Amino acid sequence: MAGRLSFANITALAPMVRVGTLPMRLLALDYGADLVYCEELIDIKMAQCHRLENEVLQTVDFVAPDDRVMFRTCEKEKQRVVFQMGTADPDRALTVARLVEKDVAAIDVNMGCPKEYSTKGGMGAALLSNPDKIEAILRNLVIGISVPITCKIRILPSLEDTLTLARRIEKTGVAAIAVHGRFKDERPRHPVHCDYIKAVAQAVSIPVIANGGSLDLVKSHGDIKAFKEATGASSVMLARAAMWNPSVFRSEGPLPLDDVMIQYLKYALRYDNHAFNSKYCLCQMLRDKVESVVGKRVQAAQDNSELSAAYGLEEFFSETQAEIQARRNALRSQDQCEADLITMDGDVTTMALKFQRREYPPQLTPKMFLLEWSRRQKIVQPTYQTVQRAQDRAFQSTVTVENRKYRSSLWEKSKKFAEQASAVVCLRTLGIPEGRVGEENGKSVHKRKIEDEHDVDEDKRKKHIIKADGDEESSRL
Repeated sequence: MAGRLSFANITALAPMVRVGTLPMRLLALDYGADLVYCEELIDIKMAQCHRLENEVLQTVDFVAPDDRVMFRTCEKEKQRVVFQMGTADPDRALTVARLVEKDVAAIDVNMGCPKEYSTKGGMGAALLSNPDKIEAILRNLVIGISVPITCKIRILPSLEDTLTLARRIEKTGVAAIAVHGRFKDERPRHPVHCDYIKAVAQAVSIPVIANGGSLDLVKSHGDIKAFKEATGASSVMLARAAMWNPSVFRSEGPLPLDDVMIQYLKYALRYDNHAFNSKYCLCQMLRDKVESVVGKRVQAAQDNSELSAAYGLEEFFSETQAEIQARRNALRSQDQCEADLITMDGDVTTMALKFQRREYPPQLTPKMFLLEWSRRQKIVQPTYQTVQRAQDRAFQSTVTVENRKYRSSLWEKSKKFAEQASAVVCLRTLGIPEGRVGEENGKSVHKRKIEDEHDVDEDKRKKHIIKADGDEESSRL
């Protein structure tokens, strides 16, 4: 199955923290990159994510419990994006790989990053001193995953040790190996060791991807061939040269930087990239022009609207926002129609809906409304039974009211949201107000909540007075 994707004779966008997000990857593909790597994503964080098909943006998102999108991809790059993870655990690596494998072209393990955030957990370049663990991680992935597995390493102080490691990696069954031609303690200012990369390329039969030549050797597309020849590698991976101007991948030559930045920003707006991430990438492209008029506007920008204004894209921003909102409204109407359909799953009443927190006032929830209704009816208060799905850690809850069960057929990202969704199903089935913004009946529950809080505070005050009186009496004795 690994034959579906070739790593021979290709140029790739290297994995770069904060740079290798979706807009930069798509731009690199537009300009001629054959493959694009996402930024290194840590296995522990990714293992907590759930996969979400974002119909509004037409993307696939991997969302953390705190609602942060850790990885976003789309159909356009599906056959050419390589997911890079930071890991030091074979089993956790496999868990993450299985989570993303249907949405990416290949999976890469970072074994070359020397930064503390990567090495402190035994990941990145820290793995270079533990070849047994390297082998265990890669074998686990090669056996358990359907897409090609690769890794990216740095060279070791000893050429012999570097070649020994490369041969051990090859025997695991990986599809390719990327080699950054610097030692663990070297930085971009140090010259790249092309001779080491060349020795690795000669020592193994799988494709070797040369990396690390942006400062000394690769300044334009024409230099890519020279770097490839100097290293004897099958392919070349570009990091900083592509970060500074992604059109370095164009065989026709680079484009003016202003044009490149505008195209980057359009992708960022189209796919709702976080403004601060877009700002960071634009500043990397600006480099010594960061103190220019445009550069200062970019640095001062606090959101996508202000970034758009810096490049004269106000109209594009407005149109894009309108398109996104129109899709969101259409989907919301569709979801509402589907949510209104009541079906039976055995003895459980179900509706296909999700709990939307923004539709309710900050201090009110459907669970509160259901509890209040139960009190007024003088019936036993609702009970909730929640289960968690293993493959994506999603939750589904069933609420029981008067011996009848209700739940949403859709799974939620948290136990709390799952319980709220089941409460909504119950309330809608029974025709009871659920507390959404604008509902008149919400006032009574809010008033009851305030009264309850007042009663609690009053009880605490009385207990404090009694305790104080007791202390005073004791002191007299």
